[in-house]
Amino acid sequence: MKLAVVGGGSTYTPELIDGFARLRDTLPIEELVLVDPAADRLELVGGLARRIFAKQGHPGRIVTTSDVDAGVADADAVLLQLRVGGQAARNQDETWPLECGCVGQETTGAGGLAKALRTVPVVLDIAERVRRTNPNAWIIDFTNPVGIVTRALLQAGHKAVGLCNVAIGFQRKFARLLDVAPGQVHLDHVGLNHLTWETGVRLGGPEGEDVLPALLEQHGDAVAEDLHMPRAIVDRLGVVPSYYLRYYYQHDAVVEELRTKPSRASEVAEMERTLLEMYGDPALDEKPELLAKRGGAFYSEAAVDLAASLLGGGGSPYQVVNTANNGTLPFLPDDAVIEVQASVDGKGARPLAVPRLDPLFAGLIANVTGYEDLALDAALRGGRDRVFKALLAHPLIGQYAYAEQLTDSLIAHNREHLAWA
Repeated sequence: MKLAVVGGGSTYTPELIDGFARLRDTLPIEELVLVDPAADRLELVGGLARRIFAKQGHPGRIVTTSDVDAGVADADAVLLQLRVGGQAARNQDETWPLECGCVGQETTGAGGLAKALRTVPVVLDIAERVRRTNPNAWIIDFTNPVGIVTRALLQAGHKAVGLCNVAIGFQRKFARLLDVAPGQVHLDHVGLNHLTWETGVRLGGPEGEDVLPALLEQHGDAVAEDLHMPRAIVDRLGVVPSYYLRYYYQHDAVVEELRTKPSRASEVAEMERTLLEMYGDPALDEKPELLAKRGGAFYSEAAVDLAASLLGGGGSPYQVVNTANNGTLPFLPDDAVIEVQASVDGKGARPLAVPRLDPLFAGLIANVTGYEDLALDAALRGGRDRVFKALLAHPLIGQYAYAEQLTDSLIAHNREHLAWA
């Protein structure tokens, strides 16, 4: 089995490598190719990756290359974890929207649109290269904004599934609170990427007992603290929203908070410098503890599980993924990409049935899906007017004057990444 990781020079990668090494019986990789244009980073990450495999006794071969075509050739699956423009572009996404009182964040709002515009054309180019060299390969997208990127891939006819670590993070957290094995926790997880709610927490599987009410009653304070939201919000909703819902439910408070502290991108950039220095130490043969602060918790477990199922191995029968709606949420078009529990195997991901949603959640999902339609159109065809319409449609913006100002700012800060600008 051969896997390729495009964006393999990321400081995230040792988390992925550690999972591949520990879970080699689930996903028996014979060759792993790390692909990245940044040769200096790739050398450091690749060296640590080989040492991790060696320490844990993994027999697989790790190859590094900057040649996308060579890297993905004959791969059974290609995992995408790109950041076009690096942390510098992310820092801009997190700062210039604040100038007009809108959330600055890399996956939602104006910053999220900027990332989509930079990313979609690059991902589609890579996917076409994969299709030319191996049309049967699965593409697993971890690149944000996952929903929009996955929709672009699916609309272009690629064998693609999107992946996010929010759901597995909740699963592991709830398992600790309930004192059960993670595999016993099944989430009724529904929404769009970075716009999801846990409407049920079931023990044993999709038909298991829903213990969410008891979980919130006994551990509501701990859940709310992790979300950085007041417990009153969680109690009134009666469900567990993802962390990203705080940008909607507490927008103005979050804007003020973001204005008073360094951007997350600047923190991560400093962390990455330290991590890369650590990766260069020939004595280091395990992922460092600092990596846990970088983000992406349980990413490797989720990736291994998904890849194993898609490639006909021993992955879990049900997994939370990003895939085509196809009637699952009847108020959305079939080609919308939703994030839900799905049955996953070698034929792909098929969403499980979702009970009728409370309009409080369904309305926001429909609104953001409309934005994503326009965002993808802007990413594929370009043009100031398309960018403006997408921003005007986003519920975190929605005002003409703000959309005008943000359109100009977005184009000015991303001109080098926009072929049409």
